Amino acid sequence: MGVSNIVFVLLLLVLINLSNNNIKRIDAFHQFYEELQSESVKSVNHLHRPGFHFQPPKNWINDPNGPVYYKGLYHLFYQYNTKGAVWGNIIWAHSVSKDLVNWEALEPAIHPSKWFDIGGTWSGSITIVPGKGPIILYTGVNKNQTQMQNYAIPEDPSDPYLRKWIKPDDNPIAMPDYTMNGSAFRDPTTAWFSKDGHWRTVVGSRIKHRGIAYIYRSRDFKHWVKAKHPIHSKQSTGMWECPDFFPVSITDFENGLDLDYTGANTKHVLKVSLDITRYEYYTLGKYDLKKDRYIPDGNTPDGWDGLRFDYGNFYASKTFFDYKKNRRVLWGWANESDTVQDDIMKGWAGIQLIPRTVLLDSNKKQLVFWPVEEIESLRGNYIRMNNHNIKMGQRIEVKGITPAQADVEVTFYVGSLEKAEIFDPSFTLKPFELCKIKGSNVTGGVGPFGLITLATPDLEEYTPVFFRVFKNASNHKPKVLMCSDARPSSLKQDQGPLAKDRMYKPSFAGFVDVDMADGRISLRSLIDHSVVESFGALGKTVITSRVYPVKAVQENAHLYVFNNGTQSVTIESLNAWNMQRPLQMN
Repeated sequence: MGVSNIVFVLLLLVLINLSNNNIKRIDAFHQFYEELQSESVKSVNHLHRPGFHFQPPKNWINDPNGPVYYKGLYHLFYQYNTKGAVWGNIIWAHSVSKDLVNWEALEPAIHPSKWFDIGGTWSGSITIVPGKGPIILYTGVNKNQTQMQNYAIPEDPSDPYLRKWIKPDDNPIAMPDYTMNGSAFRDPTTAWFSKDGHWRTVVGSRIKHRGIAYIYRSRDFKHWVKAKHPIHSKQSTGMWECPDFFPVSITDFENGLDLDYTGANTKHVLKVSLDITRYEYYTLGKYDLKKDRYIPDGNTPDGWDGLRFDYGNFYASKTFFDYKKNRRVLWGWANESDTVQDDIMKGWAGIQLIPRTVLLDSNKKQLVFWPVEEIESLRGNYIRMNNHNIKMGQRIEVKGITPAQADVEVTFYVGSLEKAEIFDPSFTLKPFELCKIKGSNVTGGVGPFGLITLATPDLEEYTPVFFRVFKNASNHKPKVLMCSDARPSSLKQDQGPLAKDRMYKPSFAGFVDVDMADGRISLRSLIDHSVVESFGALGKTVITSRVYPVKAVQENAHLYVFNNGTQSVTIESLNAWNMQRPLQMN
């Protein structure tokens, strides 16, 4: 290792320590285990297998690639290991749906076969090009492990199923030049067409510790040229994987925008997935087409502490514009937080989370996310609860549904915030650190209150999702913390000292930008055996947890509403449903 490389490694270690992020997050995501990547099992273990989340019958999946709506069908491509339940042997698997709920598996779209992708067919996107149909842009890896951008076209664009794909021999369409890092150059975005006659796509990269989003232009979708300057970059953030770049309306808070929208009343969103932390963050800002530059607004951090699509187990996300319903839809991947050996033994790893609509919040400071309405077609048995007062230390069981596979919506009324704890402005703890200290069993003033999911009656195992309301010392405005705490979720013991031998049970958390002027706050949780997706304040803050209880499984799982704050909380309304399995699923 050269001196420059040693300096870089030392600098990177310093940056990681200074970041004060929960770097253990890395343990939960894919690493390369060459000796394990082709291990398979004869039968799949269904104990913790989700019932209504998308996943193939077995093996490993990761990034969703280029979701698209085409000729009446939603197409989902995703990274898939054909041989085992850890990362490796990656191809582009392909499934289609008419409703984003029921999915039909098709033959794989692309797999390593040519010199420009023999080392891997990695993530990318799909663009519908007028006169040509859908075109895949993806990252290929050659035998020297150099990353490059390629394209693939359907054999028959008139086929709504897009069953067969061709990789033309004039690939690659973009190679890293001498100024770039050839081992960190990947994941092209869906392209958009601009008034100047050029198509544009964004590709993630890094140089040393600086994250970079390069922009490429083309007139014919074959010959691509890198712009003189990156569209955006930021020091001390590491590799920018899976970038996403799209407009949102600042006047229409009900509909999404296609990528080529050029109206004046817009902001742009730049999302990047951080390879070091395995979190994603995004900024809102302005895109200057003439300069091909993106400038964040500056209202929130542009870096590791920035806004997130999801503050939990969520990565490599991708949005697409749904022409059918005029909305922007987000797909995201959640890896297992189980041990590697348990992943291999159960025969599967990874899920795609429920697709979410994406809109700009009316405060114009952040995005909001909500499960697509189609998922409600899976709702079955239903119960409701209204105007139940919960005093300090009380918990009320939600009965009449299947708590291990449920959709729960609850609105809490807390009234006055007089008893809320003071939030010291000098308090520098990050949300997940605050959640560790102020957990669901630590009595507060207003909160903690929320749901206890996947629980045993004696709370030997449980995953709480809850709020705790603070108030600023100066103006008494609320500061709302939302937590999804996996620490008490499982009695399973670690199998060894290495990361692959340990379960990952973090305290995920984020603040919720809500003024609570009416004394209310809502929570929705989609519970599916080993995944809990939670949406606070109608999607202002979203947290996904993966958990693996030993006792609180299937019919032995319980669901409660609780309050451990000194101030009583009212369940103003609670609606809960059994969630059925899709009629058709991979």
